[in-house]
Amino acid sequence: MQQNPATGDARLLAVSDLHVGYPENPAIADRLQPVTEADWLIVAGDVGERAADVEQVLARLSERFAKVIWVPGNHELWTHGSDSLRLRGEERYQHLVAACRGLGVLTPEDPFPVWTGAGGPIVVAPMFVLYDYSFRPDGATSAAEGVAAARAAGTVSTDERMLHSDPYPSREDWCAQRLAVTLQRLGELPAGLPTVLVNHFPLVREPTRVMRYPVFAQWCGTERTADWPVRFRAEAVVYGHLHIPTTTWHDGIRHEEVSLGYPREWRRRPTAPVIPRQILPSLAVPPTP
Repeated sequence: MQQNPATGDARLLAVSDLHVGYPENPAIADRLQPVTEADWLIVAGDVGERAADVEQVLARLSERFAKVIWVPGNHELWTHGSDSLRLRGEERYQHLVAACRGLGVLTPEDPFPVWTGAGGPIVVAPMFVLYDYSFRPDGATSAAEGVAAARAAGTVSTDERMLHSDPYPSREDWCAQRLAVTLQRLGELPAGLPTVLVNHFPLVREPTRVMRYPVFAQWCGTERTADWPVRFRAEAVVYGHLHIPTTTWHDGIRHEEVSLGYPREWRRRPTAPVIPRQILPSLAVPPTP
């Protein structure tokens, strides 16, 4: 475990889904700044589609924040036609991990850091867990039936074309491998310490139920992580992907969706995007029982 020094008024902050491939978003990403020299920043995936863009943004952020923690989103794992990096699947992920290590950015493959500022000590656990189509539509008894229902509704994830699972036979198989690896690491957490669990996709299905197109939920997580927040003593869960920035509570645990999203989404909101989101010390008020 890595520990940060005495942090005073330091904050643990989080953002996701910067999508800097859209012309309006890089300027917003460039405005991300710490308040204190000891602030940490979680980047919960989908910085962009091109590896060079991801590396450039993380390089700038790592120069500003005391520590940057990154987990991959589905867009970073795409093999996009406009990207000169043609790696697919696991090789692409490992390339991004190596790039992050060169920048001093922590990844799901590194020792979990321990936050000792306000609200700590608390383990920040970045994870890479995919989806396995188990958030499928009502009535669908298999992944194939779920995807077929999405095709019939005209709502199919671009992952079906661009997110390759090499060397695993399918995205479900890659997800199963990531679940096994992540469970082993979480099982080695120090006894008694609470956690901040970080993943690009939500760990529980409930946040997906407010999506405009519920059939899309099957590309948004796995039922197999539903008990992880309780099981691994989560003080908070940080995720993105849904482009529905909000705070929700499940089993008494705070879940923070911290995305920016696409310009067409954040432009129509009544207020400007508020990023990054403060995770610790917590500003959220639990709901009244």
